[in-house]
Amino acid sequence: QVQLVESGGGLVQAGGSLRLSCAASGSISSNDAMGWYRQAPGKQRELVATISSSGNTNYADSVKGRFAISREYTKNTVSLQMNSLKPEDTAVYYCAAGGVLIGSYYRPRFWGQGTQVTVSS
Repeated sequence: QVQLVESGGGLVQAGGSLRLSCAASGSISSNDAMGWYRQAPGKQRELVATISSSGNTNYADSVKGRFAISREYTKNTVSLQMNSLKPEDTAVYYCAAGGVLIGSYYRPRFWGQGTQVTVSS
């Protein structure tokens, strides 16, 4: 089975930075897409960023220019560098892997448990 474990969440002031990491174990490989979602209280889960097996990336408009997704293919890890954080970035961030990635559309097969990111004003 596949397990995704996020780390790196925490509390940061507006304008600050955090780096989230996700370690995948199981059958996930470099051929699988990976990505990050987030969900704020009372809101739907939102796709933040994706990275394909070839390294192509896509970002939600709300985070373009501020966030960067990357992966270490041999380790099956994916990271999300979050810069210039805003209070509206506050959410639980979920790592996702596998499934279907077509352009900006992503439907993951596997999910992590999430890590809390809180941005204070």
